[in-house]
Amino acid sequence: MKLTSFTDFGLRALILLAERKGEILSAAAIADHFHVSRHHMAKVLQELTSAGYLEGIRGAQGGVRLARDPRDIRIGDVVRSLGKEQALVDCFREGWNDCAFLPRCRLKGMLARAQLGFLRELDRFTISDCLEKNGVAPMLDLVD
Repeated sequence: MKLTSFTDFGLRALILLAERKGEILSAAAIADHFHVSRHHMAKVLQELTSAGYLEGIRGAQGGVRLARDPRDIRIGDVVRSLGKEQALVDCFREGWNDCAFLPRCRLKGMLARAQLGFLRELDRFTISDCLEKNGVAPMLDLVD
């Protein structure tokens, strides 16, 4: 599985805003912090605001801040929200049927299950889990 830069920037912006605990940051400030395109970051923040993860603040000192507690923002939900236009493979696109293996293809189902498993794993974690605690980055237990 691969995340788009759009989704990556969105996750990073949410983590930064969670670290800043209620601060209002502009798209330019967030983009500059991560050394990414201001225009692209503005689009990401707009999508996060539309999805209810961020609150937009108008005015000269405007920008965005978290609209939810970081403990309530699931990583899997953010990936689904920001990656909704991104199909894992062409045959996942609505209306796409240009496959020589259809209708006997079994790969599509296998990939769909793998994608579901990937997102379910991300659902275990929140933006809060991404924050450093006690000066030590959180370690993920890879074995259940």
